[in-house]
Amino acid sequence: MRLNLRKPLVSIAALGLALTATAQSRPPVTLDIHVNQVKAQASPMLHGLMTEEINYSYDGGLYGELVRNREFHPNDSWLTAIEGWKSVNHGGAESSFVEDKTTGPSQAISYSAKVTVESASASARAGLANEGYWGIPVRPSTTYKGSFYAKASGESGPIHVALVNDNTGVEAAHADVPALTSDWKQYHFTLTTNGAVRPSSLYRLEVTAARPGTFWFSMVSLFPPTYNNRPHGSRIDLMEKMAALHPTFLRFPGGNYLEGNTIKERFQWKQTIGPDVDRPTHMGPWGYRSSDGMGLLEFLDWCEDLHMQPLLAVYAGYSLHGEHVDPGPDLEPYVNNALDEIEYVTGDTSTKWGAERAKDGHPKPFDLKYVEIGNEDWFDKSGSYDGRYAQFYKTIKAKYPDLQLIATAPIKSMKPDVLDEHFYKSADEFYADVHHYDKTDRNGPKIFVGEWATMEGNPTPDFGAALGDAAWMTGMERNSDIVIMSSYAPMFVNVSPGAMQWHPDLIGYNAMESYGSPSYYAQVMFGKYHGDEIPQTDELGSNSRFFYSVTRDSKNSEMYIKLVNAGSAPQPVDIKLDGATGVAPIANVVTLSAKTEAATNSIDHPKNIIPVESRFERASGNFTYTLPPYSIQVLRVRTK
Repeated sequence: MRLNLRKPLVSIAALGLALTATAQSRPPVTLDIHVNQVKAQASPMLHGLMTEEINYSYDGGLYGELVRNREFHPNDSWLTAIEGWKSVNHGGAESSFVEDKTTGPSQAISYSAKVTVESASASARAGLANEGYWGIPVRPSTTYKGSFYAKASGESGPIHVALVNDNTGVEAAHADVPALTSDWKQYHFTLTTNGAVRPSSLYRLEVTAARPGTFWFSMVSLFPPTYNNRPHGSRIDLMEKMAALHPTFLRFPGGNYLEGNTIKERFQWKQTIGPDVDRPTHMGPWGYRSSDGMGLLEFLDWCEDLHMQPLLAVYAGYSLHGEHVDPGPDLEPYVNNALDEIEYVTGDTSTKWGAERAKDGHPKPFDLKYVEIGNEDWFDKSGSYDGRYAQFYKTIKAKYPDLQLIATAPIKSMKPDVLDEHFYKSADEFYADVHHYDKTDRNGPKIFVGEWATMEGNPTPDFGAALGDAAWMTGMERNSDIVIMSSYAPMFVNVSPGAMQWHPDLIGYNAMESYGSPSYYAQVMFGKYHGDEIPQTDELGSNSRFFYSVTRDSKNSEMYIKLVNAGSAPQPVDIKLDGATGVAPIANVVTLSAKTEAATNSIDHPKNIIPVESRFERASGNFTYTLPPYSIQVLRVRTK
């Protein structure tokens, strides 16, 4: 679904005239655009996505699961409470529950919650309640699909499942499972709300019994409607926001999340495929456990849903706390594991891992062009990355010669296909470094700016950060013959209290709602209006807070002139379209602006700053255009 923008068709000629007097104090900048001189081809892959499990990006975010700690994982600390769960005792019912590490529904999930109900009745049930991720979102006329694994000691009677309002105790929807057996079994249920239910996240999921007994529960799951109706799929509003970015690739499974704090805690892809009950979960590097519901195939489905190229990162023998694997025989199992992973992604059903993917529900292979070897390996002080990269490179290229292999640190012994570079800076630092790639050696390696962000704003970027981001993007776009891909990081943050580990983040949300930051909307504009040609453009005059990039769509002869004014005064720009014929006098303009750099969006004010469409009615072959203060604009000009 495309993002709906406000579209007041307002002529900005009058605005330009009103600003003229004020603008006289700032000398104009001239952009001489040679329409028919193609300096380079712009990368069609420039704008993409990077996410990882941070800020509850997957669990509690994009992954649709509403139940927190669905598998009742044993605590990793001295705390005795099971995260996300508490006892429910209605009326005079009495019950308690404890961890049981001796029994579970599978080898991977070999533990459960043991619930002992001493007294209960149909009018006074007892059991468990789950709080979700800072609440469970409930909406009217909505169907939720759930399941749990359970067994009972003796006859159990019915198990009642309900969405219960925290304040009133009223059920928004309920279902009953007739009885449990003495063996582990999965039970499915459906909860459907009526049209009178008011939207709210002040709900919990209750699983209760109406008679005394002993019960064991695990893998309690509940999903709302998901994007493209995928079973156990992704949250709709967040997928729609990413779709509006027009992304061309997804880098996964993410940076530090790939490495883990230790080798044992790395992302082990073979433990993230198949049924959820066969995924053992693992501790992530940002202080909480991942359900691994967002596994390898789910990442690939995500790419398929948003029509993106998968950019697969494979574990390369280094973890965040300094553990590493030396090149040679010790590294060989990790290299072979990467070969298996690539085969899972690309192999047909005649291959071992291609057949496994088909068994998991996706017979058709995925198209894979880029594989990244590790993540931020410049942190590895052992100096082993040169040898590790070379070993992965040689082995992977022998079987997959067409794959482009990305290095995450400079390589001395060879030239990698692509080099991943990361930048986290202030807006002023990005302004000063906007010409970073202007003189980069065009003989390679190609550049992937795999993580970057202006580090201003909390929890999401303010407009000053958006200006810094837009300035940096103009530099990447002008040089997108060598900077072939880029991705902002981090993408997501759950803005609920206690959910954030890092800021700023591009998109914010809670259980019910989501919003795009000003930087998000700047990226929407850059991703949507990106041509395939970079025309020769000469800049005459300069301003330390004025930035630009120009691309041209060769199919429709439309020029995309991106202009950024990070200053507090208007900026006049003389634009010359040399070689253009039949230029339409009216240019379509998309504007993102604010009155101050501190202005921003939030969960309560999600559209304080959004793009606005207008027209400029004096766009001839040569014209003067006045850029408003604190603004990011795209001028769309027909050149034929």
